[in-house]
Amino acid sequence: MRHLLEMDQLSAADLDELLDLCAPERAEPVLAGRGVALIFEKPSNRTRNASEMAVVGLGGHPISIRGEEIGLGVRESVDDVTRVLARYHALIGARVFDHRHLEQMAAVEAAPIVNLLSDMAHPTQIVADLLTLRQRWSKFDGRSVAWVGDGNNVARSLVLGCGLAGLSVRLACPAGHAVDPVAVDAARAYGVDVLETVRPDEAVAGADAVYTDVWVSMGQEMHAHQKEDAFAGYTVTADLMAQAAPGAVFLHCLPAHRGLEVAAEVIDGPASAVWDQAENRMHAARAVFQWLITQ
Repeated sequence: MRHLLEMDQLSAADLDELLDLCAPERAEPVLAGRGVALIFEKPSNRTRNASEMAVVGLGGHPISIRGEEIGLGVRESVDDVTRVLARYHALIGARVFDHRHLEQMAAVEAAPIVNLLSDMAHPTQIVADLLTLRQRWSKFDGRSVAWVGDGNNVARSLVLGCGLAGLSVRLACPAGHAVDPVAVDAARAYGVDVLETVRPDEAVAGADAVYTDVWVSMGQEMHAHQKEDAFAGYTVTADLMAQAAPGAVFLHCLPAHRGLEVAAEVIDGPASAVWDQAENRMHAARAVFQWLITQ
């Protein structure tokens, strides 16, 4: 039984297969007459809509469950929740605060588990991001992606995904907010170049894509002022984008805060691919679900 908790559970061939499966015409009714449990400890716009429609696209029935309805590890043990849901559903997706809960769920081996976001990783987002880039570039050879901002869960998964895809990565993160070094080392082990710097201009110079995310992730709101101080100078502005390669793509996984991590003229400008990214979350989720069900 296979699960997708983080990008390093995939091979380069797996990733290629997933990206191919994202094409709507590749969808098959592999979930016909079956349910998929979607647990949301964190609120969601894109993830819930994308995941529910992905299940529908495969002929299945999605059941979204709020975190307080089951109380993972509090009201009921993670193992028991997993065993019960697996009796009703072909697959379980979960958006959780604690990545260890996903690992516990996968260890039960009762149903395929998909990480819909955790404090550590966001693999379905990265499949969507790589799909968005492949739609523009066809091939990844010789391309580079610059990340500007917090070395958070999305950045961690992005580094691993770029490593699998053969994309070089430039990371501009303030001191104390770097990407997990384990993920950076893993990407380098794939044979790709990873630049780490505290200077956004150095990371963005000549990059084919520029990616940023919110500075304050969900659950970290009490640290908002300290983070905004630490990230002064890390806003992706039109001047910063001008230092990227001609035709560079701007990415953001949303929600966005215009005037903080990105200028309005960038996210709403011609280089922005964020709305394609948002749509591609649905295609990526559908591909992941179909791939896991048919393994």
